[in-house]
Amino acid sequence: MRMKPAKKANGRRERVAIALVSSSALAVTGLLAATPASAAEYSSALKVSGVAYDAPGRDNNSRYGGNTYKEYVKIKNYSRSSTVNLKGYQVKDAAGHRYTFSKNHYLQPGDYVKLRGGYGTESDGKNVAYRNNANFIWNNGGDTIYLYKPSKARADVHAYTKSRNDRDGNGYITFHR
Repeated sequence: MRMKPAKKANGRRERVAIALVSSSALAVTGLLAATPASAAEYSSALKVSGVAYDAPGRDNNSRYGGNTYKEYVKIKNYSRSSTVNLKGYQVKDAAGHRYTFSKNHYLQPGDYVKLRGGYGTESDGKNVAYRNNANFIWNNGGDTIYLYKPSKARADVHAYTKSRNDRDGNGYITFHR
């Protein structure tokens, strides 16, 4: 498509159009420069806010009496106004172990859920869901936590190592406040 040149009224219209385009380009460039690169990384209201990767005590993944349930990933709704349904969201580790929320589980703004190892219901009213698996998923030395939206788009991701991220050595790492 060819555009006709703007009619000139003593050259004024052309200069005004160029000035408007230039100032718009500067405004957009300024906005882009002011936006941190990491802002685009987290486009979801739901984020991994922390992980208890090293359950207290000696690791024991026995279905009865083990301590797998003390290992969990905490997922929080950081929206100020939107309720989010966890149904269809997926949590995965670097080795490909995964858990998909299969039932409606609504998180109000600021609310969270702890996805624990072990056995129980997906939503027990205490902000807890269970993987219904007694095997440990989060490696004590380090791992990567992926959170995927129902659309399969990545909502959040965090890699951690015990030596780099757990400065107090308590087995829990916080990612978002």
